[in-house]
Amino acid sequence: MLRPYVTTLYRTDVVCSPRKPWLEDALHPEWANLRFLSAGRALSAIAPGEPRACPDFIVTGPTSRAMRFRMGSGHSWGIGLLPMGWARLFAAPACDYADRFVDGAADPQFAAFVPLARALAAGSGDFAEELALIEAHLKRIFAAAPPACAAQEEAIATFNAALLDPATITVADIAARMGVTTRSVERLSARVFGFPPKLLLRRQRFLRSLARFMLDPSLTWLGALDSHYHDQPHFVRDFKRFMGMSPSAYARADKPLLAAAAQARKAVAGEAVQGLHAPVPARAS
Repeated sequence: MLRPYVTTLYRTDVVCSPRKPWLEDALHPEWANLRFLSAGRALSAIAPGEPRACPDFIVTGPTSRAMRFRMGSGHSWGIGLLPMGWARLFAAPACDYADRFVDGAADPQFAAFVPLARALAAGSGDFAEELALIEAHLKRIFAAAPPACAAQEEAIATFNAALLDPATITVADIAARMGVTTRSVERLSARVFGFPPKLLLRRQRFLRSLARFMLDPSLTWLGALDSHYHDQPHFVRDFKRFMGMSPSAYARADKPLLAAAAQARKAVAGEAVQGLHAPVPARAS
């Protein structure tokens, strides 16, 4: 029931020392996420700027830039949403939340998740209990949502599959696969995926390269490059656009959460980064 709409449910546990009370990392571009900071402090920023305090229930739209964050000791839960999940649950266009995060408890779009945020905040901290709570709440929300439009979901799934296909190079390729005009692709892209399709294709090319490096840091960047990069300077320009730093600076940086998360996500969900997840059809869930 959930697999066409949700990538993963994930819990993050952080233990810091008195000498170093914050853990810092940078999250690569991804699809939308709902995060519940039920027992921990966090600060975050998307693109340049000083990190600001995160609300207990934080909703991050689809991103095309690194999300830098600091976390104190505690645990949090996250729900990763595929574009189809956003379209099914929320009336607001994804582009309205692109490259930004909001207080989910203060935004009416996310009111259905406020009871879950409160329940997790009052929870015991037990992993199995909280996971069951999230799963049950998600099933209720999807059951209460308006019936899925088969034609819309087919269009979203076809668009998503085109993005994941390395053979898809241009917006015209997506339009041909969907059997629509490029203008129709652009409208759907903004409403459901959050960004223009040309930027999404560029983002996917970058994420394929980044995922290879995250899974095997012994690779040189040249060895991790997607085949559609013309040369290394081309990749460096994309890296700076999406991560706000050079590939060499990223390679040197500590990645206390993301390095482990990439390996765990690959083992459990089949991909190292959320943006490369393929939707699983409802009949296969």
